[in-house]
Amino acid sequence: MADKKSSNGGGDSAAGMGMEPSREEGSKNIGETLLRLLPIALCLSALVIMLKNSQSNDFGSLSYSDLGAFRYLVHANGVCAGYSLLSAIVSAVPRPLTMPRAWTFFVLDQVFTYIILGAGAVSTEVMYLAYEGNAAITWSSACGSFGLFCHKATSALALTFGVVICYAVLSLISSYKLFSKYDAPVNTSSKGIEITPAFYA
Repeated sequence: MADKKSSNGGGDSAAGMGMEPSREEGSKNIGETLLRLLPIALCLSALVIMLKNSQSNDFGSLSYSDLGAFRYLVHANGVCAGYSLLSAIVSAVPRPLTMPRAWTFFVLDQVFTYIILGAGAVSTEVMYLAYEGNAAITWSSACGSFGLFCHKATSALALTFGVVICYAVLSLISSYKLFSKYDAPVNTSSKGIEITPAFYA
């Protein structure tokens, strides 16, 4: 009986040890899925703010569609929101991480990170000119006359850089998952060479 109990206890502990990595992997997948869902809210918020961003006054009218950088920002946020939703669904499915899947996440995370980063960088330059102007080419500040428009554009830009941070973290995660599947290179330069001390005590 004692042998049977000990064998059962060993089996139970082995089963528990076997289940532990799967639980840890499941918690990691949940965290990654939530991180992939977060950019959806940020992208859609920036998208809605920019789409409704227009102002008319005695100086004229100004809309986001008048500036190519802001149109690109709207499209980039829309595309990234769609990718975030799709990647979150795929990430939530409990499947083993194969090499093709790891490479797909790695490449797409990198691509969309640079897409949204480029949109944020171009829009930042436009906002700088809108606030500061450019005396060299006699461009005056537009935000003095269209303050509400600039405030909304700044809010959308801040949300966009929040998306950039999320995608940067996701890129690091997908990079780690991909390259951790490769074995470290083996140093064979000194194989078969016996090193003897030069001096003896």
